[in-house]
Amino acid sequence: MQALGVYQAARELGLRIPHDLSVVGFDDVPAVAWMDPPLTTVHQPLAEMATGATELALALGRGEEVPQVGLEIATSLTVRESTVSPKEE
Repeated sequence: MQALGVYQAARELGLRIPHDLSVVGFDDVPAVAWMDPPLTTVHQPLAEMATGATELALALGRGEEVPQVGLEIATSLTVRESTVSPKEE
């Protein structure tokens, strides 16, 4: 989890999350809710992504014509305490 390194570097520089720096991570693993402060994350539907990739690979392996190489799969933002709205200047 790269966010842990960001948290550590922020502390070493005297920056407070989220007062001085907002941090957002990816994958929304359960442990991020226990970070201090809890990490805002982008949740990616990994099972759906794996299924789509597998179906595409199987179709290509069977020699089928695949009309689209990329897949669009919706993500969601889980807002926790590591982010705040930008300050107005």
